[in-house]
Amino acid sequence: MKIAKCAIALGSNLGNSYTILESSLEILAQTPKITLKSHSSWYRTAPIGPPQPDYLNGCALLEVRLTPEELLNILLNIERQFGRVRQERWGPRTLDLDLLLYDDLILDTSNLQIPHPRMRERAFVLVPLAEIASDWIDPVSKKAIAQLLEEVNCSGVIRQLITN
Repeated sequence: MKIAKCAIALGSNLGNSYTILESSLEILAQTPKITLKSHSSWYRTAPIGPPQPDYLNGCALLEVRLTPEELLNILLNIERQFGRVRQERWGPRTLDLDLLLYDDLILDTSNLQIPHPRMRERAFVLVPLAEIASDWIDPVSKKAIAQLLEEVNCSGVIRQLITN
């Protein structure tokens, strides 16, 4: 199987979000057929949806020898390892892993849309993604991530300096 370049978004607002996000990156890096190429800084962002704590968000670039569906299943399994329970739409969560981009693929199935359908309007995705993949062209809009970033309000996305 050929190598595909992928971008994922990571988010958490329950538990020790920093540790959860860092641990999920470690799991991804140790998963067969996945190479973690880079990841962004972490950003504190206001939640969308019902009242809940702020999120810690970031993005990562992967190279995979997996189909988009296989990668999605791995991401969902990692979410479950960290206690993710899907209850209410846009509710709080220990871990959220979203597949944003998979090469230049456009896919629309019942359980997976690539590119992620709301990626272009979410500063909490575009800010960290632009940090590591500013020139990646969104196959739907045909715009670079850096261009998409110019079209959203980024005022609620604050880079976090976290040291252990």
